[in-house]
Amino acid sequence: MQNFGFARVAAASPELRVADCEYNAAQIMEVIGQADEKQVEYLVLPELSITGYSCADLFLQPVLQEAALEALQKITAATKGRNLIVIAGLPISIKSRLFNCAAVLQQGKILGLVVKTCIPGYSEFYEPRWFAGAEELEISELRIGETAVPVGNDLMFTSEGSGISFGVEICEDLWVPVPPSSLLAQAGAVLLFNPSASNELVGKADYRRQLVTSQSASCVAGYVYAGCNTGESTTDVVFGGHSLIAENGQMLAESERFTHESRIIIADIDVPRIQYSRTVMGTFRAGKGGRNYREVLYAAPGALLEGRELVRSIAVNPFVPGNPQQRDDRCREILSIQTSGLMKRIRHIGTRQAVIGISGGLDSTLALLVAVRAMELLGRPASDVLAVTMPGFGTTNRTYDNAVGLIKALGASLKVVDIKAACLQHFEDIGHDKDVHDLTYENVQARERTQILMDLANKNGGIVIGTGDLSELALGWCTYNGDHMSMYSVNSGIPKTLIQYVVGWYADHEADETVNKLLYDIIDTGISPELLPPSATGEIVQLTENILGPYVVHDFFLYYMLRTGASPAKMFYLARHAFGDAYPKEQLVSWLRVFVTRFFTQQFKRSCLPDGPKVGTVSLSPRGDWRMPSDASAALWLREVEQL
Repeated sequence: MQNFGFARVAAASPELRVADCEYNAAQIMEVIGQADEKQVEYLVLPELSITGYSCADLFLQPVLQEAALEALQKITAATKGRNLIVIAGLPISIKSRLFNCAAVLQQGKILGLVVKTCIPGYSEFYEPRWFAGAEELEISELRIGETAVPVGNDLMFTSEGSGISFGVEICEDLWVPVPPSSLLAQAGAVLLFNPSASNELVGKADYRRQLVTSQSASCVAGYVYAGCNTGESTTDVVFGGHSLIAENGQMLAESERFTHESRIIIADIDVPRIQYSRTVMGTFRAGKGGRNYREVLYAAPGALLEGRELVRSIAVNPFVPGNPQQRDDRCREILSIQTSGLMKRIRHIGTRQAVIGISGGLDSTLALLVAVRAMELLGRPASDVLAVTMPGFGTTNRTYDNAVGLIKALGASLKVVDIKAACLQHFEDIGHDKDVHDLTYENVQARERTQILMDLANKNGGIVIGTGDLSELALGWCTYNGDHMSMYSVNSGIPKTLIQYVVGWYADHEADETVNKLLYDIIDTGISPELLPPSATGEIVQLTENILGPYVVHDFFLYYMLRTGASPAKMFYLARHAFGDAYPKEQLVSWLRVFVTRFFTQQFKRSCLPDGPKVGTVSLSPRGDWRMPSDASAALWLREVEQL
């Protein structure tokens, strides 16, 4: 099994005793062993972890400086035979100046010494009393033992095997307007490490969390932050051991604070995803400074670590926030985007009506809610929405009753047009047997409905509001020039798995009791185009997910292919991790084959989409996010699927 470029990182905050380098080295070596057992590739320890951060004037004592160097040698020796990178902090005297450094270690060698750039001397911080900043460094190499070690704040560490580059900044470096990590990221570092000593104050943890998350996002990088713990001196301040791991704006792991023992947090960072995001974001290197970095090579730590289990949470519903409050906020914002987009179009055209086909399913329900909302915000009555329900051969009593009930409850204008007679006439006109329930049978109904809506829009001075969603567009699950076509499509940026939550949010926050009940029954109804006759008992026979596979799986594939550039093999790997034993391997492969095949073959429908608002980071608009030839070959992707 491949690891697909995931880098396993860890931030540790070992127990320590202030100024007891021998004890601290022993604790660090124990943590290194623990990290190595868990196949960690990159381990960062707190700022000045070998001495402790709170030694104060003891930093100036040669005894402590020499003990720190001796401890560094022991820690370095402990990395021999281990492939992981270790970043540990200590004070180093160079030409009668003391520097706050982070030593980068691997396989029994000191690869480099990163010098702290920004030396805080405000409030509780007095570092200039002891330390000089990197700008005062007069050398580029320091001899330690028999080895000349690169030293400075201009070091970029690059793997000889994987090509992964990382950089290091120290504590305060992150808190300034232009952190060194920003320049390191623009120069190619995809992993950023921060050995830190940030004391605790009321509310500071929240700010620290925001800072790390935001920096990982602005740098489009993995950011690993290790804070020193309660073993530091409490003479004037308390340290909580706050450690954080973030990836491109997402928090992957966070330590508990105020524990009185060694703590380590671990996460797998998706390096190819970072690289893909940077490639897609054409402005990533805009404003790149003239800083030149010295490249320090290191051995690829992941070379011997294939087949390990993934250490990060992979959401089953990547489009849906797991946090209930965030989910509510997201749904409210989505409705606002949809409503605002439609309001602008209605105002611009001066249309008298918004015409919309209502089936009693989720998509048309959401579009109706948006249309009514738009009219209300424009100061117009809900009756300016002409909601048309068009029962056909597959319509069930449940969906019909829900459609009619919802239209009436919302105050929209209702029109019922039974399409069966028109479709039967059309079958006769084109010579199609009405008992042959094939694609023609289905598409005749879809196009008849679209014709009715278009003609009603012309008759009433209105526009047809499209109801198709992002998932259907990805799979081409629509009839070309049928439900595929409209004059403004409000759902085109929302995946199926998210739509039910948006409708549910409306039901809970904006609907009265009658509408709430109707909406939840619609949410509970099986997804179907209802183009084939129901069962003898009036139940839906044509269930979309029985044909294509679950939308939760297809939306998962859609997200990881478009948002992260994942290959079919990686999508499958992530799906196995996310869904666990919910689906057999063979079933997931089958659905992946369906997704890839339909995504490629149905591009011709997406190449001529109606206008519609972008809602999330994943969009298939041919005028914006996704420009793909309609006749592109899927051979490369399908070949990879067949090898799973």
